[in-house]
Amino acid sequence: MKKWLAFPLLAIFLTLGACSQDEGKEGSGNETEEGLEPLEERATVVIAEDGAASGAGFYIANEMGYFEDYNIEVEFATFSNSDEMLPAIAAGEVDVAGGISTASFFNSIAQGIDVRMIADKGHNTPGSSYFTFVIREDLQDEIVDYEDFKGRTIAVSSRNAVDDYIFGEMLSHAGLTRDDVEFVLMSDFGNMLAAMGNQSIDAALQIEPLITQGESQDLHVRYKDATDYAPEAQIAMVLGSPKFLTEERDVAQRFMAAYLKGVRDYNNAFIKETGDLDRVIEIMTEYTALKDPELWKKVGVTGLNPNGRMFVEDIKNQYEVYKENGAIKGEVDFDQAVDTSLVEEVLDLIGEYE
Repeated sequence: MKKWLAFPLLAIFLTLGACSQDEGKEGSGNETEEGLEPLEERATVVIAEDGAASGAGFYIANEMGYFEDYNIEVEFATFSNSDEMLPAIAAGEVDVAGGISTASFFNSIAQGIDVRMIADKGHNTPGSSYFTFVIREDLQDEIVDYEDFKGRTIAVSSRNAVDDYIFGEMLSHAGLTRDDVEFVLMSDFGNMLAAMGNQSIDAALQIEPLITQGESQDLHVRYKDATDYAPEAQIAMVLGSPKFLTEERDVAQRFMAAYLKGVRDYNNAFIKETGDLDRVIEIMTEYTALKDPELWKKVGVTGLNPNGRMFVEDIKNQYEVYKENGAIKGEVDFDQAVDTSLVEEVLDLIGEYE
């Protein structure tokens, strides 16, 4: 069972009663196989996560008992916004969190908020991207190639964030500029479905499960795939507290090992189709807003690297795009902000996933 904490204005409130620490945990039985013994003293790791599908590694590791194997208990915390979350990570009040590439995120780091990007938490999978363009169902004969987006009305959920970055990469791939299309800022993905229905937009950068939902309602169809033009777009990252990564390195290593085991179960189920799909879907329906097990079998799932590695060069490229747009104030030291050492240490112990 999961334990959630809420942090409005950084005050800590327990939102759901804690269950027995062993309840529902299956345990891997592999406590020492890779040379990482369980901790002698039980440790609690606080994760800032809001039920996003990209948190699958956390959820699966928790329910499968991988954290328990190392004598780690996790608590899930929610924040009203990232302006509260990032200082809490920097201060060590939160150990691990999920972050998305935005100009605001980079500005926080440039202005002295010390958080580290440590592992992959979301990218597109070739051919079945979970974050990709859709076009109106009635426009399939008119929008055939990317250049056919010229003159079209396109909805995107944000400016100077990864959504906007992917939009720009698509335009470049099409040989178009932003002046060639009508950009519509639409922050609510659900509103994009309604806009498709009333034909006020022609295309949208949409996200699962709304991509699949819109297809089932004959509102839109997937348009090719985002990996055609942004094959290594880093959409989300696991963030780590500097305190957690240095002062609690033994806990951090075991936490990352458990996380990667959870991600590997996820990949075995959804990508390789060799794992226990029903069990993984059961966990995902418990932790996320998508409660329909059958829909989980149809959606394009979030890409999660079973070896934890990020597309670091793409993170830097996104930063440079936001900077060129005038949205970045200050400089980010990527040698400090991106720390891949924990993942590499753990891979040396648990081995590479193939």
